[in-house]
Amino acid sequence: MSEQSTFFDEVGGHEVFRRIVDVFYREVASDDVLRPMYPEEDLGPAAERLLLFLEQYWGGPTTYGETRGHPRLRMRHMPFHVNPEARDRWLRAMRIAVDEAKMSPLHEATLWDYLQRAAHAMVNTFEPTGIGPVAKPHGGTALPLHPEA
Repeated sequence: MSEQSTFFDEVGGHEVFRRIVDVFYREVASDDVLRPMYPEEDLGPAAERLLLFLEQYWGGPTTYGETRGHPRLRMRHMPFHVNPEARDRWLRAMRIAVDEAKMSPLHEATLWDYLQRAAHAMVNTFEPTGIGPVAKPHGGTALPLHPEA
């Protein structure tokens, strides 16, 4: 009896997901909306978490679950100001990364469908960038939630 292949195996395994994550974080590093969402100076730990999550989700090693537990994506992203602009910038960075991975059209469409649905599910505010309890405008200081009348 042969083992059934997974999406992870079919697209090329660890190397393909590593490439996607590396390109994605290269884009994040230069994005003035996304970069401030990462409190760590070094994006390496965030990249490793995303890599482990994607690998596990698509049928690869289960290291993410073994080390971090259930993904609980929405809960883990709740502290961050994820509005439609942030979602769209995340998707732009991920689109570049997925395109550079050069997967087959079927695999690319399958992955992209998931990434779009996940990105839309992470939106937790419709406030513009810089407004909200955890967001700071591009100048770096928070705007009051309830300005004095």
